[in-house]
Amino acid sequence: MPKKGSAEERDLVHKLWDKNFAAMRAPASGGATKRPLPDVLAGNGKVYLAIEVKTTTKEKIYIDSPQIDALCEFSDIFGANPYLGIKFKYTKWLFLPPEIIDRTRNNNYRIEKDIALEKGLELDEIIGMAKQVKF
Repeated sequence: MPKKGSAEERDLVHKLWDKNFAAMRAPASGGATKRPLPDVLAGNGKVYLAIEVKTTTKEKIYIDSPQIDALCEFSDIFGANPYLGIKFKYTKWLFLPPEIIDRTRNNNYRIEKDIALEKGLELDEIIGMAKQVKF
């Protein structure tokens, strides 16, 4: 993973710790193992999160379906809520559950910045500190 992605993952882990969630990066994610591991795993004893992290300077992000399938598989086994954590340049963190992400003709995933800003949840919403009002 490029250094920029690792830095964003670390930033998210720090933000989760600041919200009283134990959080860690899964260093084996991104192809180092055949196991379905998310980029970030966090929990507080009540809420558990598995997050695949994507960052970009562009207006769209494309994600191959096996990455999202692995996130969902891990989440089902672990009992976590799966989210795609997205950080577009100059925006705050946004989180989307896989089921609301648009699919391409090839059955992969596509997230456009304006849709993410409209439908994306903020950190306080996914950890239960604020009411989820989007979708």
